[in-house]
Amino acid sequence: MKKRILVIDDDPGILDALQIMLESDNYEVRPLGRADKIFEEIDAFEPDLILMDVMLAGVDGRNVCKALKAEGKYSLIPTILISANINAYSIMFEKGAPNDFVSKPFDMEDLLHRIEVQLAA
Repeated sequence: MKKRILVIDDDPGILDALQIMLESDNYEVRPLGRADKIFEEIDAFEPDLILMDVMLAGVDGRNVCKALKAEGKYSLIPTILISANINAYSIMFEKGAPNDFVSKPFDMEDLLHRIEVQLAA
């Protein structure tokens, strides 16, 4: 059975690139351009991992991550945040931290490795 990854990014180009890359690596991918319905999407898709941009239209992905980690049934889903802002890395040391952080531009092989590590944990 394919592992499912929910990808959230408001940049359609990045969303498409991630979907193509992950599907070619045999993952089932649900792309999402907004985070406002994330809990409904998680309930419907039941992802094994969430890959989310920090800067989403009108929403800070760090706050979404904190909300996920605070909610019992979502807290165990590995979450990787991605951002072009290296200062966003400080989230790794806060309550509700993601499981990993990747800065943009990212190396696709490195990102795939980080995803594999989280899914194996």
